[in-house]
Amino acid sequence: MKAVGLHRYLPIEDPESLIDLEIEKPSPSGRDILVKVLAVSVNPVDTKVRAPKDKTEEQPKILGYDVAGIVEEVGESCSLFKPGDEVFYAGSITRQGGNSEFHLVDERIVGRKPSTLNFAEAAALPLTGLTAWEGLFDRMCISENTADNQNKTLLIISGAGGVGSIATQLGKNAGLTVIGTASRPESSDWVLKQGADHVINHRKDLVSQVKELGYKYIDFIYCLNSTGQHFEAMCELIAPQGKIGTIVESSHPLDLSPLKSKSAGFVWEYMFTRAMYETEDMIRQHEILNILSSLVDEGKIRTTLTKKLEPIHAANLRDAHTIVEQGDMIGKLVLEHF
Repeated sequence: MKAVGLHRYLPIEDPESLIDLEIEKPSPSGRDILVKVLAVSVNPVDTKVRAPKDKTEEQPKILGYDVAGIVEEVGESCSLFKPGDEVFYAGSITRQGGNSEFHLVDERIVGRKPSTLNFAEAAALPLTGLTAWEGLFDRMCISENTADNQNKTLLIISGAGGVGSIATQLGKNAGLTVIGTASRPESSDWVLKQGADHVINHRKDLVSQVKELGYKYIDFIYCLNSTGQHFEAMCELIAPQGKIGTIVESSHPLDLSPLKSKSAGFVWEYMFTRAMYETEDMIRQHEILNILSSLVDEGKIRTTLTKKLEPIHAANLRDAHTIVEQGDMIGKLVLEHF
């Protein structure tokens, strides 16, 4: 079968950084399902895994952590899906990715594709949707009940990216007042289109901008960019007994002591945790994806697809990595059809 992968970790300008491959089609067993891949999305994690390093892979490394496709076969222990089912998922960072014609994945981290979306539109959602949902509701423990969130605020730092776009929609759907950050007119417009109540500039002083909006404190802060750079401002802005969540590592140690007097919490979200450690609640990702799918079909959540390339091959994936590495992508980039 066709696939795109790498043997060496090289700059994306190098034509050997991602190459076209012919590899053996796998067969599912246990709780694995085999999916015919119809569309994939490129995320910053793809570029980070591919980033130059002094390492060589004897067997090709395949990236790709957003897939939409059709179930081809199922393992003997599967109960959630059958051949012919349309699915979407983000996969596992510890296994081969989805940039191949067929892909093995544990059914417990796979969801039912929204029936109202095509495969490209659906492929834009799994990784960012899971990261947004887990960060808001599983890590920061925000209530899903809108009545509980009246007059509560959510600040999303980097609101125009893939995760920020979905987190904004989910926050509004949960009844929160959402403040998103952006630094350009086009990204500010995008944040407002996702439903944010306010937009402020993360390249300027966050504290003064929030206070100008009339808020002394923010109940929940979800940091999706430059945790270290914004940490001092987040500590000042977070409400007593509020929570800060982040998905971005810091280049220097973070001093949590300013949060003590506020009894404020600080939590990490890493979407791959459940699959990486095969946690007891691993099937929670199947459940979350199905919830997101229903929200999409009910018109409460929209796809964030903004750019599409075709077909799926090494040259187009190198172009996609180049775009994502520039760091100013609005929404999501998807490739479809081998």
